[in-house]
Amino acid sequence: NLRDVTMVFQSYALFPHMDVFENVAYGLQVARKSKADIERQVMESLATVGLQGLEKRATNELSGGQQQRVALARALVMQPKLLLFDEPLSNLDAKLRKRVREEIRDLQQNLAITSIYVTHDQEEALAISDVVVVMNDGHIAQIGSPFELYTKPQSRFVADFIGSASFLDAVYDSSSNSLQLGDYSMTYSQEGMDGDVTLMLRPEAVEFSSEGLAATVISSSYLGSTTDYLFNTVQGEIEAQMFGEGLPEYKRGDNVKLSFKDAGIYLLPRNV
Repeated sequence: NLRDVTMVFQSYALFPHMDVFENVAYGLQVARKSKADIERQVMESLATVGLQGLEKRATNELSGGQQQRVALARALVMQPKLLLFDEPLSNLDAKLRKRVREEIRDLQQNLAITSIYVTHDQEEALAISDVVVVMNDGHIAQIGSPFELYTKPQSRFVADFIGSASFLDAVYDSSSNSLQLGDYSMTYSQEGMDGDVTLMLRPEAVEFSSEGLAATVISSSYLGSTTDYLFNTVQGEIEAQMFGEGLPEYKRGDNVKLSFKDAGIYLLPRNV
């Protein structure tokens, strides 16, 4: 209580012998708040997370999403200056996880509480954060906004960890802004790079082209709104995610040509 820090645990850590109200009120009782203050703050906190009317419910009668909201209400009721989250959504199914992460983000923004959120889910980290710290073997690999980390990773590790990416050996001529991938050449501009480079390629940056890098289809998977492809090229394998209707229907073994959108590529020093 003296530290003004509260935590939302991965396992919720709710007290099974207490109802919802008692769980949320526990910290206030330890802090020796008055009964009237406890009543008011607990009800306000439950309303904030959408659990009004469930204050007398046993915690084992709640769904996973509701239990997570109780844990969040218990942390918020202390009005902390810093809120810690430890993999808080890992016990929820995929659809519920997305909904609760949006609720956590909205609450954090509305209440303006500084929060540190630990997760191994890259999509979750990008969706919920203003600033992301990528850790590798106990060291900071990069700090930046979700947009910066995704579009301008400083290493292959960060590029591969944040989202999907393919990595191709290429040669870059900064004097002519020419990027050479085998027999295929494209115009591209990036400061501070020259010579042998590694091209980071996001799946959504790949498109079919009449003139481009020669490739062979390894696999294709129709997923409704997208079609995922895996291609083989002389420069290495390429993952691609194509959007929209009317895409050509290619199958394993078909030969195609690929080009790349500037917005989804970034150059890294070779072997970094």
